[in-house]
Amino acid sequence: MTERAAVPVPAPGFTPARGAPAVVIGVGNEFRRDDGVGPAVVAALRDLAPDGVRLVVTDGEPARLIEAWAGAALAVVVDAVRAQPPRPGTVHRFVVGRPGPMGRPASSHGLGLDDAISLAVALDRMPARLIVHAIEAADLTVGLGLTLPVATAVDAVARAVLADLGPYVQGP
Repeated sequence: MTERAAVPVPAPGFTPARGAPAVVIGVGNEFRRDDGVGPAVVAALRDLAPDGVRLVVTDGEPARLIEAWAGAALAVVVDAVRAQPPRPGTVHRFVVGRPGPMGRPASSHGLGLDDAISLAVALDRMPARLIVHAIEAADLTVGLGLTLPVATAVDAVARAVLADLGPYVQGP
């Protein structure tokens, strides 16, 4: 898994408030092959996510993303992305500790996460911390089922999301 910080992140040892709300947002459309990886990770977490963690599936429209993460101490977003050169199934992890410019990611949707972040900043509706797990897609055509390299990434991303949630749901 590749780890990249999109903007400055909190100092090591960051400790959120105990019981802080967390949400995992799976972005995508399960009827567009690999675009369904976000919802697939959320499905994998259904019986594993700790109490108090909300699981949400959305199409990635910025207003719906903002509504899903509003008031959260931690929002974890899982989405398919296009990359050049393509490396299907490769996972990138971005941590957004404070809002700032993210550049123009190659989202598999018309409007990208950066649009949602820009709008959330303007509306003062950013979560305290945002973590994005972006999985490189192979096939975004109409159809059911993830391609093998993307399907293989689902369990690893679900485990990574659970690790991200740990500080937000564990006691001192």
